[in-house]
Amino acid sequence: MNAARPEWTIVVPVYNEEPSLRELVQRIRAVAERESATYEVLLVDDGSTDGSWETIEALANADPQRIRGVRFRRNFGKAAALEAGFSRASGRVVITMDADLQDDPAEIPRLVARLAEGFDVVSGWKKVRHDPWHKVLPSRVFNWMISRLTGVQLHDHNCGLKAYRREVLDEVHIYGEMHRFIPVLAAARGFRVTEIAIQHHPRQHGKSKYGVERFIKGFLDLMTVYFLTGYGNRPQHLLGSLGLISLGLGMLGLLGLTAWWIVSRLTPMPDVHLHSRAMFYYCIVALLFGGQLVSVGFLAEMILAQNRDRLKLYSVAAETTPPGQRPIEPERKDD
Repeated sequence: MNAARPEWTIVVPVYNEEPSLRELVQRIRAVAERESATYEVLLVDDGSTDGSWETIEALANADPQRIRGVRFRRNFGKAAALEAGFSRASGRVVITMDADLQDDPAEIPRLVARLAEGFDVVSGWKKVRHDPWHKVLPSRVFNWMISRLTGVQLHDHNCGLKAYRREVLDEVHIYGEMHRFIPVLAAARGFRVTEIAIQHHPRQHGKSKYGVERFIKGFLDLMTVYFLTGYGNRPQHLLGSLGLISLGLGMLGLLGLTAWWIVSRLTPMPDVHLHSRAMFYYCIVALLFGGQLVSVGFLAEMILAQNRDRLKLYSVAAETTPPGQRPIEPERKDD
């Protein structure tokens, strides 16, 4: 760890990227020296099976003040690699980028300059992408869905090149596959999020680590993020509302069937046997489903109430303090 806090910390998840690591570090060093910026690079080896870790060790030994490596025992995923890097980052600004040289380190000063304008998160936008169409098209659809559901209007939520103020990562913590939703989670806590168009390069080494399962997992994570950002502090508002709608539909359906049965008994029309009607069973299922949703909502509220003392439900931007009294420092969660 540097004695003085560096201006930049660049966190790079690595998974079988041995051929590109030396060139990536050289490019980062050239940009930092040109900008006269102090920096550190955190290379997180996410269980690589090639010689990535040996290369990381060599780079760290050659420049131990600026290059640091972390090695996982196995592949835990990009979100875990980023979280490991965030917890060890000491820079005032944290930049994330991929190790495959498709993200250009020359864009870092532009990201940092955008932060200086008052934003807390700056996301890259690969306006011109050098990827196959079968990856670009689903990605654009997915990005459109995220923007519509969350209200965070970004063209490229999954771009690996992003810049964050230190305090954002002190409050936003990720797991699973949530790394692509950090801007959404940050915006939900009141941080200012924006984007800039960046240059995207064709892949020079290795192959893409993403397949069809990425989009399935991404959609499931989107549902989780939508719930957490919209109803994480009030789960009954969503679950209870859906439950009441289901209960109401079931009750209305049963009342209609009951009225039909009564009319059939009082008029010459043929008798109505409710148990032979599919609608009768649909109404019963709707009642049971509605009751379960309301019950789950109550359980979620009870769990939230029990853990409310440990959950920080707000984000403080600034506060005034009496003369001679230091403001309370925010808690930092480290590994």
